[in-house]
Amino acid sequence: MATKKYGRSACTSILIGKKASIDGSVIIGRNEDSQTAWPKHLKFYPHVEHQQVIFKSKANKFELNLPEVAYQYSATPEWTDKYGIFAEDGINEYHVAVSATESAYANERVLAADPFELETGILEEAIITVVLPYVKTAREGVKRLGEIITEHGSAEANGILFADQEEAWYFEVASGHQWVAQRIPDDGYAVVANQLGIEVVDFNDTDTFMTAPHLQEFVQANQLWPADQPFNFRRIFGTTDDSDLVYNTPRVWSGQRLLTPSAKQMPQDFNLPFIRKPDFPISVQMAQRVLSDHYQNTPYDLVANPQGTPRFRPISVATCQESHLLQLRPVQQPELIGVHWLAMGIAAQSVYVPFYSYGQKVPAMYAHGKETYSTNSAYWVFKQASVLLDRHWARNAKLLAGVQRDTNQALTQQLRQSDQALAKQASHQALIDQHNQKVADIALKAYKKLTAQLLTEQTADSPLNFNVDPNL
Repeated sequence: MATKKYGRSACTSILIGKKASIDGSVIIGRNEDSQTAWPKHLKFYPHVEHQQVIFKSKANKFELNLPEVAYQYSATPEWTDKYGIFAEDGINEYHVAVSATESAYANERVLAADPFELETGILEEAIITVVLPYVKTAREGVKRLGEIITEHGSAEANGILFADQEEAWYFEVASGHQWVAQRIPDDGYAVVANQLGIEVVDFNDTDTFMTAPHLQEFVQANQLWPADQPFNFRRIFGTTDDSDLVYNTPRVWSGQRLLTPSAKQMPQDFNLPFIRKPDFPISVQMAQRVLSDHYQNTPYDLVANPQGTPRFRPISVATCQESHLLQLRPVQQPELIGVHWLAMGIAAQSVYVPFYSYGQKVPAMYAHGKETYSTNSAYWVFKQASVLLDRHWARNAKLLAGVQRDTNQALTQQLRQSDQALAKQASHQALIDQHNQKVADIALKAYKKLTAQLLTEQTADSPLNFNVDPNL
């Protein structure tokens, strides 16, 4: 995720091809990491026709004329648009999913030749809003964003995830106008952690790669890479800083150790591959496990070993505002294709709620929440539980695991029941909105109960506790 209000922030992303998943779904997902207390909302934007809109960013001077027709889509905007919309992720009515963005960093050689368009270039906060409602395939999404950057430039380095029922794409912006996108192989996956990840680009393979119009010429004109060497985008545009070895590469290593445990790698290996094949088909639940990872069952776990050395930045961190998985299922019925799995707050301490992306009515508590704690906000329900868990996470680990297990089972059962009901009924919208309310209620009820138990138990933890003489 790109820098917003208060300095550097960062995310972790995952993309899974349809033959790498357990049920033929294409799945993309990301942890939106920025601040420890900055609420997100769930929102369903309606289909709109004959609009005459010029998008104007509140974060800089980027402007764009939008098409007349905007498709319906789900999203998770921030509680305020003061700094921009930051819609972040969603699925539209044509079953295209987009997640934006994964922060990236380019080297000084590249940026000297093609600096960012800080004043007028596109920023993270705008990408979902100006791309997702206007495309019918993932490939169209890549093309639209590429054309915007070619014309207006980019104000930052980013990675953007695209998917539909057939394919997933990862799009990397490396400088003001230079970008490349790669199709994830159907039998592969990628885990990305704030580094440029795409490796050798085959410019003749247009089914797999899309690039800025004059990318090769730019590199050669600025003597950024020998012409007789394979065009390695990561090597040409990326960084190999010492900070990468603590902040970025260990997260990629940890994601790959979970999905391809047969690969023998080290956390600080600069040569971790961008694309991996899993050792076993990947379920949505396993993808959730990746985004919830804090190096469990390794010496680097900050929970089990908070003072351990070395200390690596985990995938799941306290600054996570929300975590999402956008699943495009291999079914025919349109209403059943897109599932927007949404975990509010810290992924490792939350649960992923399976909302149908075709929703119209947002469950009330998912539409509320401001910067200061309130009781009417789904975001704050999960954050409150996290704060209490953090006081004695090791002691509360078993309790948390039990709540997550039982809640996840109830949510998955409800999704299955709703799928069956939708398959039998001609009029679907009421059932879709009922399902979205039911799964919201399941998760919120479980975490309110968890908070009540934690709060009650922790009343005995006061430093003013004292063993009183029973004779007094």
